[in-house]
Amino acid sequence: MRCCPSSALHLLRFVRLRSCTRRGRITLPFWIRELWAYMKLLVNSLYFNSLTDSDVVFDSVFEPVFWTVDYITRWFGSVFVTLVVILTSSVLLVAYLVLLPMALSTYSPGWIAWHLCYGHWNLVMIVFHYYKAAMTSPGYPPTEKNDSPFVSFCKKCIMPKPARTHHCGICNRCILKMDHHCPWLNNCVGHFNHRYFFSFCLFMAMGCVYCSISGRNMFLDAYNAIERFKHMDAEKPGVPVTGMGLLIGLLPPGQTTYQTAAPPYTFKDKMIHKSIIYMWVLTSTVGLALGALTFWHAMLISRGETSIEKHINSKETKRLARRGRVYRNPFNYGRLNNWKVFFGVEKRSHWVTRVLLPSGHAPLGDGLTWVAFPFKKDLIPV
Repeated sequence: MRCCPSSALHLLRFVRLRSCTRRGRITLPFWIRELWAYMKLLVNSLYFNSLTDSDVVFDSVFEPVFWTVDYITRWFGSVFVTLVVILTSSVLLVAYLVLLPMALSTYSPGWIAWHLCYGHWNLVMIVFHYYKAAMTSPGYPPTEKNDSPFVSFCKKCIMPKPARTHHCGICNRCILKMDHHCPWLNNCVGHFNHRYFFSFCLFMAMGCVYCSISGRNMFLDAYNAIERFKHMDAEKPGVPVTGMGLLIGLLPPGQTTYQTAAPPYTFKDKMIHKSIIYMWVLTSTVGLALGALTFWHAMLISRGETSIEKHINSKETKRLARRGRVYRNPFNYGRLNNWKVFFGVEKRSHWVTRVLLPSGHAPLGDGLTWVAFPFKKDLIPV
């Protein structure tokens, strides 16, 4: 079959035009094309099927915001850990260099023994549980095929999810019995380190309250000393005596100053007073905030829930209530049993050896399978 010369000429011109267009086309960087494809996928996901609801729309619209927050939190994780170490170390420096010498010189032997024993026990519990919470893996589902039961699939990992397992956008993987991602630990709180996290919060709050209560009088003395010497004129020999009580009656008529040298207020005294104020303000503030957080988690543990399951169970309770039904948390074994399971208490002595003393025992279960008890019976008799 022969081709017309004019048709061949037109075909050649068309091929040359297409090739020139391709050569002259501006190629965008890969990350821009990837971001553009990602945004198109988000828009398409808003109407991908008939099951789309407000939650899907909200997650899709705010996905860039969530990604940004996750990225920033992941990047600042080590900064938060460093900040915890620095602040805790600063309080310890003030306690050992300022408060301990004052206590040894003013307190009775009984009170000295109490402060030394309680303070060091509390310190050991804080350091131990913080280290274990930050360094212990929260637990991940197996990546290989296994016979473990699962309840759903993770749409990001594209893998089966066991019960109570959720995906963490910061860690970018699924976590067994995930509670939340803690930036102060730079780690997720899950099945294998949940106990360490809660114990750290509890003992840190107790330590802050202890410092706040025991240092209250020292704080008031330091604050009053700074305010008193702030208005004192150390350059003049006369010091105003207004408000000094009986000293006014000892002065000759018409004299309003007490002729004495102002007590020396050295730089060391100033730094001691400011360090006491710093320690008291810091421990009081952290004690209130961390105490509220610890109380919140204690309530969740008493109900056999995690922070994520709290929201899920609330939604399920409302959904079933509209149908005239009652939702029951399948992992609520009763308050006492919930605490036994959480702390791994299997006999009475474990309340001391595993709760009040540092213990690195593993939690009950593997985090993959869970036994659902609809009735609140004694799970672990002790």
